[in-house]
Amino acid sequence: MQLCAQQNIQVCTPTTPAQMFHMLRRQIIRKFRKPLIVMTPKSLLRHKLAVSSLNDLTNGGFQTVIPEIDPLDAEQVTRIVLCCGKVYYDLLQKRREDGLNHVVIVRIEQLYPFPKVALRKAIANYKYAKKVIWCQEEPQNQGVWFSSQHNILDCLQKDQSLHYTGRGFAAAPAVGSIYLHTQQQEELVEQALLDK
Repeated sequence: MQLCAQQNIQVCTPTTPAQMFHMLRRQIIRKFRKPLIVMTPKSLLRHKLAVSSLNDLTNGGFQTVIPEIDPLDAEQVTRIVLCCGKVYYDLLQKRREDGLNHVVIVRIEQLYPFPKVALRKAIANYKYAKKVIWCQEEPQNQGVWFSSQHNILDCLQKDQSLHYTGRGFAAAPAVGSIYLHTQQQEELVEQALLDK
């Protein structure tokens, strides 16, 4: 993300098969192709929620931002969680399990160039949501937080505030223990969804 400047590259984090298809298709049909960096884990290949309908594949195009997919009442929403990548599915699963219908989850699928117009549109209907959370599973000094928070702030309404949820600062990208990783992942998901 530190290399992103002057519209030099594209950085995408597709979370569905249709998104992957449309992202690659978009890259091929463009008249001028900039380098495309794709960040997506192999685990999404077998994730039960990472699926697309035939209609998703045959119609539409790549979405730089995917708004809330569940039919939630916008008048009841008090919290917006922004994320990218596979942490979305952990957040979605936990929100559905706990019935947290006051929280919407918005996926940012293109990190650079940052899709400000699409993000503003995705969060515009939630006038009672004062707290906007950026959730990432990477340590705070890694991932998207430092490179994109200024772009996210530009998209918020005047009475909304932006907060970080994720792992703390770390020298290594992973903790080296599956048990500790799982515990930290559960904690950051809970922190993003619940008022603590």
